[in-house]
Amino acid sequence: MSQHVIVVDYDPSWPKKYEEEAAALRALLGGNCVALWHIGSTSIPGLAAKPIIDILGAVKCLKEADEQRAAFEKLGYEYLGEFGIAGRRYLRKGGDERTHQVHLFQEDDGENLFRHLAFRDYLRAHEDVKAQYAALKKELARKYPYDIERYCDGKDAFVKETERAALQAYQAREGFGER
Repeated sequence: MSQHVIVVDYDPSWPKKYEEEAAALRALLGGNCVALWHIGSTSIPGLAAKPIIDILGAVKCLKEADEQRAAFEKLGYEYLGEFGIAGRRYLRKGGDERTHQVHLFQEDDGENLFRHLAFRDYLRAHEDVKAQYAALKKELARKYPYDIERYCDGKDAFVKETERAALQAYQAREGFGER
């Protein structure tokens, strides 16, 4: 069965779910873990989202993370390697009805780490953009309830434009919420 694309209203339990999973990941990664952040739509208060907790991680060494594959699998993760983004390690939990996704980058990959945080913070700070994104996601989920690729393709232009605006806002030192 294909992944069911469902977008639900914001759930105030999502930050707690992030914290619980982040604690397990920090314990697994040990000293290789530099930082973990809650990203994606579940990290933006008030934003409708697929109920999947996205976690961004910075590690000292990706090779060391690769060596922890079996430990990640014991936590229920599929360890999918780069999965389309050079320098990333992508992990997902829950199969087609996934509950968590982890995006690990080496700590010196500032470009990839920062773009995720910039996008998150921009949506946190811009209610109008957040509302547009929520409406788009709900419409795409309605149109493509079992086609995650078309759902993602439908968001692509919006995400790229918002990411560009977020990076410009950061460069201008305006429009960001708390880190």
